Amino acid sequence: MILSPETIAFLMAAAFMAGCIDAMAGGGGLIALPALLAAGVPPVPAVATNKLQSCLGTFGACVAYARRGHMDLATYKGPVIAAFIGSIGGAWLLQRVDPSILAGLMPALLIAMAAYFTFSPKLSDADRHARVGLWGLSGMIGVVGFYDGFFGPGAGAFYTTIFIALGGLSLLRATAQTKAANFASNVAGLLTMVAGGHVIWIAGLAMAVGSITGGQIGSHLAMRFGSKLIKPLLIIMSLALTAKMLLDPKNPIHIYLFG
Repeated sequence: MILSPETIAFLMAAAFMAGCIDAMAGGGGLIALPALLAAGVPPVPAVATNKLQSCLGTFGACVAYARRGHMDLATYKGPVIAAFIGSIGGAWLLQRVDPSILAGLMPALLIAMAAYFTFSPKLSDADRHARVGLWGLSGMIGVVGFYDGFFGPGAGAFYTTIFIALGGLSLLRATAQTKAANFASNVAGLLTMVAGGHVIWIAGLAMAVGSITGGQIGSHLAMRFGSKLIKPLLIIMSLALTAKMLLDPKNPIHIYLFG
């Protein structure tokens, strides 16, 4: 598929915004993926190409968090591996079924996530007691990894919610660990999609430039301002993306409510 220079520039700008937001709160895929679809890229190649740009952008954010000592891969290697394995299964299934199945569930999940961050006790930048062990945490992260490989948008925000609500991590550390899990699921999904021949390389690599730049800016903002910036952004992104999905005439929930 050949895209015009104007379209490539549009996709790079969308990837920059997505990378910045993704590094801070997750959910950047709900900017990048619709941009690819708006550019006329078919659904499965759009998901595959989004995985390429997101993979490189997330890697840059991982490096930024790791350099500042906020990432603990030794302790949380289990969830990272679970995200990788889950994503392979999701990406394999995506190439065989209609991804709109999950589109109908997204608004409800995003509303639940926004409610958690709105009404939960005040979140600090200190760790709390974990509600589940590493095995349970890995299982939940693996489920999100499956979703990330199958569809993807919003996965980073779901990872963050699980690391905070069940893993007991501070908002900043949860965001850092999310980057590691998200990178693993992106790599797994990308490799599966490459094997299926669905990646549009020129668009994906061009978007990666924007994503990496945005990811560096977003990660530094998150580390500087911590929960004061991340929590409101998570709530705003969740509600805004819910509204966007509900207004989409192709979304099953929109059809049910207004069709």
